[in-house]
Amino acid sequence: MALNLSQKQEVVAELAEVAAKAHSLVAAEYAGTTVEQMTAMRKKARETGVFLKVVKNTLASRAVAGTEFEVVKDALTGPLLYAFSTEEPGAAGRLIKEFAKSNEKLKAKVVSVEGKLLPAAHVDVLASLPTRDEALAMLARVLAEPAAMFARAVKAVADKQGGGEAAAEAPAAA
Repeated sequence: MALNLSQKQEVVAELAEVAAKAHSLVAAEYAGTTVEQMTAMRKKARETGVFLKVVKNTLASRAVAGTEFEVVKDALTGPLLYAFSTEEPGAAGRLIKEFAKSNEKLKAKVVSVEGKLLPAAHVDVLASLPTRDEALAMLARVLAEPAAMFARAVKAVADKQGGGEAAAEAPAAA
């Protein structure tokens, strides 16, 4: 179905708004994907904070103009599915990688992060990035480790000097 000028402008404006806020972009070839697979992918995208859209490449090129994803304009050829990660950088990569396992016709073609155009093989690297919760857990572990090491060192010194036994016996005698 052909879009009229105002509908095209709406699509470009919507994509431009998403691209301005997105962390990463994965464009994938989707030819041969069934309706059921696309529906499942769209549902999973909504759940994981990925904006998923199939649009003409000329409209996508206009939408990414002036954003950090402008570097992909020349690579947009053929029928493509655009996945923008809106909440965390690796979400679009994980989505495409997950659905590519069950559908050999879904192939990442363009990957862009932080204004850099990356080869399609980098979708695996993007997919392996930790989620926000995982990254916070790693940070908490790193921040807690020096305190735990200090506590172990103090206990070791106290045990070596025999202070640990004497301190335990003193309240018992009283």
